[in-house]
Amino acid sequence: MKVLKDLLYGVSIESVVGSTDKAVSEIQYDSRQNRANSVFVALRGQASDGHQHIDAAIQNGATSVVCESLPEVTQKGITYVHTSNTRLALAIMAANFYDNPSEQLQLVGVTGTNGKTSIVRLLFGVFQRMGHSVGVISTIGNAINEQSYPATHTTPDPLAINAFLQKMVKAGVGYCFMEVSSHGIDQYRTAGLCFAGGVFTNLSHDHLDYHKTFAQYRDTKKRFFDQLSKEAFALSNKDDKNGTYMLQNCQAQHQFYGLKTSANYKAKILERDFAGMLLMVDSKEVWTPLVGDFNAANLLAVYACCSMLGKDAEESLHAVSAIEPIAGRFNAFSANNNIKAIVDFAHTPDALDNVLSSINKIRTGNELLITVVGCGGGRDKDKRPQMGRVATMLSDKVIFTSDNPRDEDPETIIKQMEAGVAPENFKKFLSIADRKQAIKTACQLAHPNDIILVAGKGHETYQEIQGVKKDFDDMIELKSNLKISD
Repeated sequence: MKVLKDLLYGVSIESVVGSTDKAVSEIQYDSRQNRANSVFVALRGQASDGHQHIDAAIQNGATSVVCESLPEVTQKGITYVHTSNTRLALAIMAANFYDNPSEQLQLVGVTGTNGKTSIVRLLFGVFQRMGHSVGVISTIGNAINEQSYPATHTTPDPLAINAFLQKMVKAGVGYCFMEVSSHGIDQYRTAGLCFAGGVFTNLSHDHLDYHKTFAQYRDTKKRFFDQLSKEAFALSNKDDKNGTYMLQNCQAQHQFYGLKTSANYKAKILERDFAGMLLMVDSKEVWTPLVGDFNAANLLAVYACCSMLGKDAEESLHAVSAIEPIAGRFNAFSANNNIKAIVDFAHTPDALDNVLSSINKIRTGNELLITVVGCGGGRDKDKRPQMGRVATMLSDKVIFTSDNPRDEDPETIIKQMEAGVAPENFKKFLSIADRKQAIKTACQLAHPNDIILVAGKGHETYQEIQGVKKDFDDMIELKSNLKISD
């Protein structure tokens, strides 16, 4: 049990009705989950307003309410705390409830459009190899050392984050690497956390269904760095045009990494192959099984992060070179007839461009590059024609198909992708809404030495159609059609 006034430490309070000197068993923002002696935090959302459920929360046992507007009639024995921002209040209260676990370990947040998952998972693996007790919070799953936990969001809600961080502290974790999404920043999910450092990867077209404009999306990301303390570090990608902007007015120690521009941490790709890359990092050659310029940038960010956390350069590079590819991120294999097949999570125009450009830098040009790609439903529609344009511009053949259509008509999504295709590339594509059939067709079209890229879903093992998640794995489909057995 906690005391309400202790949970409110750091919360900007407008007024209070009732006593804050009372025991609290738990914090909830879903009125259906409230129990005896709990606090209900009323959040305003796009679809619902928690203020309409205050009475229901009290009926379920809540004895305290945190809200942005006080009810016209208050109930006897119930404490009402009025604040201007309940989302921010929830984050601060959650941190206090779980004894501020982020202050008891080194928490590093990674944000940007692409590369977040790869960098946090790579850091997780590198620090494990260096003998540290490590935690990770990411899109493809959360973990404490060898123990894995399912992930529901890229950046969970503040209660889930702090509960998991407290679990890490109790397990003796010294470092945690966490993806920080724009939704998470905008909804104050990471407020109240003490970050030892932050990393910016890149910024391109994504989530404009939520943020409305690119400027809003960019400035939301920047908010994360604005909130870092003077004791923290801020590492940014100098190759990205927004890399310097992200660190303007940031109090933390600034450092930059880059492959193309002058930066504190530099790397160069010496050799490229589908089996990996030879890199020059800090005047030392490093072989990695990861592929692509984007992965070279990711690995450089990992190495720079190790340095800024005080790790030995030689030890860090050795650990970096031993890291295996991340699930669903440029996972490649060869079929018996030497067809090269690749599964990648690329689901933004920039990410797809990066993957296809990396393939084109490796290939001989005497083979066909066949790309299977779709766009998710219920998400940013403006990027669909861009995805179609990029895919057909950088591939020899393209099959437009379903991704996770969710509640939208797959054919409508595909038509929007087709609208972006340049006239000179009209003959390059065909459309097959059934993803299983699209992958099968790509395999049938491929001849020996050709390359097949299946993009968009990566690590996902399901396809979401009309609210139902059905088992579907791009890698399994590819191997089945190419007669590959594990």
